[in-house]
Amino acid sequence: MKNYETINLQMNEKVAWLTLKREPVNVLNIEMMQEIVDALETLISHEQPHALVIRAEGKAFSAGVAIEDHIGDKAEPMIHVFHKMFHLLTKIPCPTVAVVEGAAIGGGCEIASFCDISIATERAKFGQPEINLGLFPPVSVAVFPLLMGLNRTMELLLTGKTISAVQAKEYGLINDVVNEEELETYLEDLLDSFRSKSRTALNITRMAIRESLATTFAQTIGKVEQIYLNDLMKTQDAQEGLDSFLDKRKPVWSHS
Repeated sequence: MKNYETINLQMNEKVAWLTLKREPVNVLNIEMMQEIVDALETLISHEQPHALVIRAEGKAFSAGVAIEDHIGDKAEPMIHVFHKMFHLLTKIPCPTVAVVEGAAIGGGCEIASFCDISIATERAKFGQPEINLGLFPPVSVAVFPLLMGLNRTMELLLTGKTISAVQAKEYGLINDVVNEEELETYLEDLLDSFRSKSRTALNITRMAIRESLATTFAQTIGKVEQIYLNDLMKTQDAQEGLDSFLDKRKPVWSHS
């Protein structure tokens, strides 16, 4: 396996482990996302795991994408590499499991909920606060209605509120909530259920399920990305939201 600066990728007992390790809260900058893309491409091209587990070191699963990478000339390459992670997660030939301890906010929430199975400890929390900066999260716009339905998606994305792990399970955003003391046992039982099965059958079944959504996601995220870059990011309010965050002040909206 390759050596990375902000992530770790290991193979152990038929399982690939991708660990986010840009502590303390695993903010996703362009360089980190490029490493994640490289790791996923490596798994697709060279490895044959029965499952991929994505988890994190530090205080949070991920606090989202770096605000600095939303600004100016960085915005377009940022959104492209961010979305490439999700295209690769769709293509990877094995079940994907997210393990969330601590906060999964913004892009972190999108990664966690996009995995085939997402489990969280009781101290985890989830949210898409982009609306508070005058923005919206493109992957959530494309995927959340499939997971939670229209009303819950509207609720989370239009309010920007943060919800508990228990609420996230109730909403359909994640699969299960586990006590911290039971997490490793729960995870090993889940992985053993994959290890005991035909890797070919797992991959083809997953591919069949994902195929029913793949075209929809690919088409939708492409359209949403253009709205994000061309309609939203060029507005005065989008720039004000980002600037106010970096300046640590309240935003002043153009139509407030």
